[in-house]
Order: sequence, then structure tokens, then C-alpha cells
Amino acid sequence: MTGTGINGAADIGAATLVEIHQLYGRQSHLIDEGSAAAWAATFTAEGEFHSPSYPEPVVGTVALTEFANGFFTNASVAGEAHRHVLTNIVVDHTGEDELEVRAYLQIVATRIGGESRLVRFTTVTDRVVRENEQWRIARRAVHRDDQSRPA
Repeated sequence: MTGTGINGAADIGAATLVEIHQLYGRQSHLIDEGSAAAWAATFTAEGEFHSPSYPEPVVGTVALTEFANGFFTNASVAGEAHRHVLTNIVVDHTGEDELEVRAYLQIVATRIGGESRLVRFTTVTDRVVRENEQWRIARRAVHRDDQSRPA
């Protein structure tokens, strides 16, 4: 049974919440482990990744795979392990098979044999859609906390 939650938002239900948490947890592990194609498959075929940390949006499975592969390779070349840590996940319905997911994302780097450091702290806002009985990210917009918000 669904009802009205905090601030009048319709409850999404426990099953959907668990599926979304699993999607985000799995996605973090995949990019950190270098499973670029599997990470890209968490997006729709025309999925978009927008971040001010990169010069252009990354769009589509091929480009998303190349992006994730580059992220992992750059960390490895630097002698570091990078970890994506998503917290404070908030999920709201925006349509029958569409959600808006907001979360805080920290990227932590640990030099092999050294200490950890925070690379950046961001807010992620995703449009997530159900395709073939699975939730996938259609559009991700990242905002860095060290940059001013657009007007």
C-alpha cells in the first residue's frame, strides 16, 4: 500500500527502494572495479552523464563505457584505488515508470600504501526509468559542491 510521505511525496514502496539502492550500490562497485561495460549497462542505451568535472556530456553506451574505462585506468596509473560512496539517497516518483533520484556522492582516492583523500563531494540528480523490468539511469546531472550553482 502506498500513501503520502514526507512533504506530500507519494511513497515509492519498499521493493522499489531496495531495487534503487541495489542499482546505485552495484553501479559504484562496477566503476571502481573497472567493469566499464557493466557500469554503462546501468544506463539506458541513450543514457546521459553530465558533470562539470568533464568538458562534454557523455551520451550513449559506447561513450559511457569509454568514460568508465578511462576513470578506472586513470586511477590505476596514478597508483590509487578510487571509491564512489553514495549516501542520503532520496527517491521520488515523476511518472508511472520514472523516478527522480537524488544523492550525495563522494569520490575517495587511496594511494596504494598511503592515506585516503576526498577527491570531490557532489550532488547527483538522476532521471531513472524502468526498462525491461529493470531500473536504468536515463540522465545523470552532477553538481560539484566546490562550484557555484547555475542561476
